Amino acid sequence: MVNKISHRLKIRRKIRRHINGTLEIPRLSVYKSNKFIYAQLINDVAGHTLVAASSRNLESPGIDLEKAKKVGELMAKLAAHKGIKKVVFDRSGYCFHGRVKALAVGARTGGLDF
Repeated sequence: MVNKISHRLKIRRKIRRHINGTLEIPRLSVYKSNKFIYAQLINDVAGHTLVAASSRNLESPGIDLEKAKKVGELMAKLAAHKGIKKVVFDRSGYCFHGRVKALAVGARTGGLDF
């Protein structure tokens, strides 16, 4: 029987075979826990994280969807300072709804193109 953690890792490995980020077009990786949501812009060629943002840094109370959208907007703002406008979206095997979708919408409204 396959447990939940190994199943999640299997899904992530399968997705990562097809998605790569470079310095010009980095990968926007999403991770969500029960309380927080995290996003990173990653250059896979060099193995460096260019920009990171999370809902832990936000001080505003509110619904998780609103926090995820703010994280996406913050990510777009930080990416703009680095001169990044286009990214590859990596949802890490999570379904594209709820907090993941809200983060993507926030990043798009902030100016990121994917």
